[in-house]
Order: sequence, then C-alpha cells, then structure tokens
Amino acid sequence: MLTDQRILLVGNQSERINRLSCVFEFLGEQVELVAIDKLELRLKTTRYRALVIAADSQSKELLQSLAGKLPWQPILLLGEHDGVNASNILGFIEEPLNYPQLTELLHFCQVFGQARRHETPTSINQTKLFRSMVGRSEGIAQVRHLISQVAPSEATVLVLGQSGTGKEVVARNIHYISDRRDGPFIPINCGAIPAELLESELFGHEKGSFTGAISARKGRFELAEKGTLFLDEIGDMPLQMQVKLLRVLQEREFERVGGSKPIKADVRVVAATHRDLELMISDGKFREDLYYRLNVFPIEMPALCERKDDIPLLLQELVSRVYNEGRGKVRFTQRAIESLKEHKWSGNVRELSNLVERLTILYPGGLVDVNDLPHKYRHIDVPEYCVEISEEEQERDALAAIFSDEESIEIPETRFPSELPPEGVNLKDLLAELEIDMIRQALDQQDSVVARAAEMLGIRRTTLVEKMRKYGMGKD
Repeated sequence: MLTDQRILLVGNQSERINRLSCVFEFLGEQVELVAIDKLELRLKTTRYRALVIAADSQSKELLQSLAGKLPWQPILLLGEHDGVNASNILGFIEEPLNYPQLTELLHFCQVFGQARRHETPTSINQTKLFRSMVGRSEGIAQVRHLISQVAPSEATVLVLGQSGTGKEVVARNIHYISDRRDGPFIPINCGAIPAELLESELFGHEKGSFTGAISARKGRFELAEKGTLFLDEIGDMPLQMQVKLLRVLQEREFERVGGSKPIKADVRVVAATHRDLELMISDGKFREDLYYRLNVFPIEMPALCERKDDIPLLLQELVSRVYNEGRGKVRFTQRAIESLKEHKWSGNVRELSNLVERLTILYPGGLVDVNDLPHKYRHIDVPEYCVEISEEEQERDALAAIFSDEESIEIPETRFPSELPPEGVNLKDLLAELEIDMIRQALDQQDSVVARAAEMLGIRRTTLVEKMRKYGMGKD
C-alpha cells in the first residue's frame, strides 16, 4: 500500500472545512475533500499523509470503525470527540486555527507514518532489489528507508561503514530504483588503481597523451553517461586527484588526459569509504570541500555485530546463493547459529559469506554443528560426540585390512588351508598362529621397531606390546 502525500478532509462542505482547507493550502499541503460514504473505498488501496475528520454524530461512528480497521492511518480530529480513543488518533485541531498547532500535528503524522512504514509493501523494483539487503533489524530497515528516499533524486550519496558491510549493494540499490536504472552502473575502486593511472581511468585519455597511449580511450565518467558512477574507497584517492574530482562535481564537465575539449558529465556519483573522512580532513589527507560535496546524503551501513539477529536470515540467503551456483549446500544446527551470533564479525557480511563457502566445501550436503565450526567461531561449549570402538573391533578391522591387502603380506597356503577340511579346525589356535605370523612379518620388515610394526598392522603400539608379551615374543 502506497502513501499519498495529500490530506483528506472528511465531511460535508462547510465554512469550517473550507477555512481549514485554505490554511493547509497556505502551508503548502495538498488537500482533498471527500464525503463520508466514499471514504472506505478510498482507504482500501491508499494510505494518506493525514485524515482530518470533522466532529459530528456521524463521524463518531466512523472513527470507531476506522480505529480498528486501519491502525496504520494517522488521523486528526477537527473538534473534540468524547469517548473515542485509538493509537492512530494523533491529536485535535482546536479552533481558532493557528500555525504552531497545525505544523506540530502534521509533524506527528509524518513521524507516525515513518514508524509504521515497515507494514507497507514497497514497489516492484524495490521488492526485487531489497532482497539483496537481507535482514529485519532496525539498522537495515533504516538503510532501506534512506535508499527509497534518495534514489529518485539526483543527490550525491556517501555510503559509510566498515569493510564487508555491503556498501556496493547500497549503491546498486540506489541505481536500480532510480530514474537512471536503464543507464550503466560503473564501479571503480579508487584504492586499487595506482595514482598515476587513476586520472586516465576516471577521465580517459587521448592518443599519444603519454607513453603507451596508442589509441584514445574513454574513462569511467564517459562510460557511466546517463547512469551511476560508484567511487569505492574514496578515502584512498590521492590529494591531487581529489582536486580534479571536485572540479568535475562542481562544473559537471571534464577533459580527457592530453585533451582540451570539455566533455559534459551527465552522471550520478555515489561514493563509499570505510575511513573516518573527518579525521582525515584534520590530518590534511582529505579535502574538506570535496567531503562536503560528496556528503550531500550520507548512508551509514551498520556492522554485522550490531544486527546479530539478522544472521539466521543471512545464512539462509548465502547458502541459497552458493547452492544456486552449483557448489553444494550446507545446513546449520540451532546451536551453531547461536554460536555464530556470539562472534564479533570484524569482516562483517563478507566474512560470513566466506565461512559459508568454506563449510560447503568441508561438509557438502551436511549439517554443521558447533564443533564443526572453525575454533574462533565456537562460542558455546558443547561436548564433542565421539564414536566409541572397542579394542577388539579395532583389532578385527586391522586383521581384515591385512587380509584384504594381499600385496603387503603373503600368507602361506600350506599352513592355512583355503577350504575348511571335513574334520574341522581349531579356529582359536589358527587365528593365534595367524596373528603371531603377522606380528613376526611386520617386525622383520620394520627391523624390529615396534612402533613402526604396530603402524603397519594398524594397531596401537601398546596393543602390539601386549600381544607380544601374550605370545612370549621378543624383538629377537
């Protein structure tokens, strides 16, 4: 449901309604008069900036109905109603009308609308793109709200936040729900390009302007024409380049390196940094005039440690992305999720994404518990589950391995018949004789080193010593 910025005056044409309408229009508000019998139909599809209802006997019944059906619609009353009270009735307009009272009540409506904004669906473009900004925390909801406010404008945006919080995701959201969505989105990392090449990358160059310039080349500003240019890590830009960028932002035109023809720049600029630019200004590392030119509309991304309740949703989204890329799928126990919520996440969402990818490789299709996480992510003490195997089973497995490995140890056929004779055998003595033979061969092959012989037989050294003592065998 969308919010209409008009004010609906509910009632019949009268002198007091006309007087109130004139005052609202004088304040710059759009006003529309609607009859009581047509109000319900209007409110089914739209929420208005404010609903002003004139006090009379009919309106009292209307108020009682609206209070329960439309808790998200801010309502003001012209005159007082006895016995009517609801959370969305924000105040009474007293007569005679006065400017301070009306502006205060309109501000109440604005704050109420923002507080209940999460209950209203967004447009198709916003819904499609906001899925990339996973989370229900207050911090991420505020970021979504700021994006929806600034995207339709042409204002320069500065995205602040720690590394890995998703600053480029914010920039892409701004671009794709703006009027420039059909134009290109061009990102450039100002800290990843050497200072001597950054000017050419941003503004392009003419043929022969410097050694190696064998042909003319467009820069990022030209490539982003009628679109959005994302300047990532703007705090790493050299001072000499900051001067040239400031001129482009002021004049909206630039020249290629080695050129003299000015080129118009129809580009929206979104910048981002993890640095404290105000501190850099005081240290003389960033220009103050450029800072205020970029900082028209700041958006600060919250760190992951400040929105830990979003971690289960983020895990679900990241696992789905890895799975859709054909790289397997992993699941998490509730204990593992609680342990991850206790982590500090210095690398933020990027660190969480890397962890999901790592665990997908280690446990493809598996279920990850606390003790399956890397040690630094284990913040809950859980006894490690160990499979207990008796010593007899270990010995039996070792003998089975010896029998299956025909190349390592040969068993004399004359002493151990391949078929059971009619008169039968003494299995205990036969196995003991076989065990003695295996031990002797292992000791011979390992130069009587008990540890290496035990390793060859697949048993522990202490077990082999006990067996040698049992059969009266020595190293000789």
